[in-house]
Amino acid sequence: MPRKVVSGPDYDDEYDDYDAYDDDYDDYDETGLGNNQHPVKEDKESSKKSSSMVPVHWTCSMCTFDNHESLVYCEMCGVFRESFVKSAKDGSIKDAVSAASSELRTPATSNVDSAKTPMKICAIDFDGDSGRKHARTSCDKASSIQSTPAGSSLDSEKKKKKPVLSEEMPVERTALLAQDHSQLNGGQSSGTSSSSQNDDVTQKLSSDISQLNLEKNSAKPCLPEEYKPEKWMLADQESGVLSQLNLAIVGHVDSGKSTLSGRLLHLLGKISKRDMHKNEKESKEKGKGSFAFAWAMDESSEERERGVTMTVAVAYLETKKYRVVLLDSPGHRDFVPNMISGATQADAAILVVDASTGSFEAGMDGEGGKSVGQTKEHAQLIRSFGVEQLMVAVNKMDAAGYSKERFEFIKQKLGSFLRSCNFRDPNITWVPLSAVENQNLIKPPSDARLTSWYQGFCLLDAIDSLQLPSRDVSKPLILPICDVIKSQSTGQLAAFGKLETGAIRNGSKVLILPCGQEAIVKSIEQDSKPCSIARAGDNVAVSLQGIDGSQLIPGGVLCHPGFPVSVAKHLELKVLVLDITTPILVGSQVEFHIHHVKEAARITKIIALLDKTGKPSKSAPRFLKSKQNAVVQVTLDGAVCVQEFSKSRALGRAYLRSSGRTIAVGVVNQIISQDQN
Repeated sequence: MPRKVVSGPDYDDEYDDYDAYDDDYDDYDETGLGNNQHPVKEDKESSKKSSSMVPVHWTCSMCTFDNHESLVYCEMCGVFRESFVKSAKDGSIKDAVSAASSELRTPATSNVDSAKTPMKICAIDFDGDSGRKHARTSCDKASSIQSTPAGSSLDSEKKKKKPVLSEEMPVERTALLAQDHSQLNGGQSSGTSSSSQNDDVTQKLSSDISQLNLEKNSAKPCLPEEYKPEKWMLADQESGVLSQLNLAIVGHVDSGKSTLSGRLLHLLGKISKRDMHKNEKESKEKGKGSFAFAWAMDESSEERERGVTMTVAVAYLETKKYRVVLLDSPGHRDFVPNMISGATQADAAILVVDASTGSFEAGMDGEGGKSVGQTKEHAQLIRSFGVEQLMVAVNKMDAAGYSKERFEFIKQKLGSFLRSCNFRDPNITWVPLSAVENQNLIKPPSDARLTSWYQGFCLLDAIDSLQLPSRDVSKPLILPICDVIKSQSTGQLAAFGKLETGAIRNGSKVLILPCGQEAIVKSIEQDSKPCSIARAGDNVAVSLQGIDGSQLIPGGVLCHPGFPVSVAKHLELKVLVLDITTPILVGSQVEFHIHHVKEAARITKIIALLDKTGKPSKSAPRFLKSKQNAVVQVTLDGAVCVQEFSKSRALGRAYLRSSGRTIAVGVVNQIISQDQN
């Protein structure tokens, strides 16, 4: 059945639908013509031949009206004949137009040569696109033709009883067309007018079909406008201004991370003598004299009471080459989520290990050797953050007597594990030191036991040897909110975080997600100092106006209003399963971590395993075990700000945790919409 292209008869505006029809149909005679008109004289022999022939008709598939074989459209509703549509689809547009032209020149009936019904001819969509608008061409009624022949045609057609449904051309049609041709010669004046109008209709039909074809060929998908950074965003590095390097300090609990950070800050003059004296006094009163330098980083009373770092502490120092942002991360397994939230901003990392006997082994194999220690877990997480440059600070060498053998043992065992995490040997720097005794921190060591076999970098020189990663300011603004703090300059709440891409300045308009509100940048602070412009790689606190401070939440994102990031809860991930004891099954409940947000999630589907080349398996596995690469789908309890890894690395890295352990790391492969899900 052909597609319905016209819902009903559609006449010209100047034509009244009902004025030409009389209410009383009894006024019509047997010929179907009104009393005020006379039938056209016909040749007697032709009329005899015509009456002896069986009428040939086709039934409209839409309104079931019986139409003459010579018509390609329905006189009642205007729908094209099914065979005409099929031939037009199978043939070329030119053939379809020529066929329409030849059919339009054929008279409507064999009895009346000038009887024409006002109609609409619809341009057929030859490509079957139901969504395309159909071009319509109106055929004007000839001035000498009234509506009475149309009524005659309706009346005569209603008397037909047996329509021919076959699409093949009957033999009688040849004689019938010949008679119609002779009748056309008899009425030359009216035929000439009708022929000229039909030529106009044919030309319009051809042009409309060509226009549709051009529209389809020229149609292109609507792509978002490409982002073009402004000139102020691409400004050259100012002379005398140090480049910023975000440096995460990670490692097993009690390996000396906070003590190392505090000692480094004290040696570089970032901690006043007054504050240092206060820390020494308070630590001795509580029986923790060795924690004096650590308390420079662990400022909360709970951290000092428990003796462990619980949140990521941020501090600033300067080297010859860089302005370093220290991110002192917690090492206890209970606070790994906080470590993920803070250290995900890192450009490079210092992995601190305890050289004393038993402590290094606990960091590698966990307590009792039955689990994974935080040295291993932190190394895996740091690599999954995208960090490629790593310094291994072998701390507490004084407890090991500055033994070269102990250092080489640690280097050999830990080095093989780091290589399995895809760290390259040229990007790993090994530095033996002692934070408590100030050996090999900002200058070469003075202890002969260490200088006898080590002549490498001190820690500060090793930091300067790092290469600064590329900063992408040519992409739209993305600033994941790490924390919401109180601005020292304005006194109001400010969004603190690292600019991953783009740039921002005072007066810039930004979009806050997931709330979806826009705001204006009121002020920018870097290291508690106001600044006018911040670019990719900078850690800043941004105060906004035009938005309630309660809309700023950790895990949110400041982005360009014209290029918003996605907010979704159904994701497809490519993951690497870490060392686990319980397999991952469909339906497993996990903690989903991405940039600065944590959300409860569930494994909804295991799609396929991936081989070393990244090729997926043909069949989906029933479960996942250690060291396997796979593609999985997860459903989060709440929506988070996220992007595909191919679009944004910072918003495309994900981590799965369960029972206090990281079970898988990976990237967002696809954001699944509600329809796909």
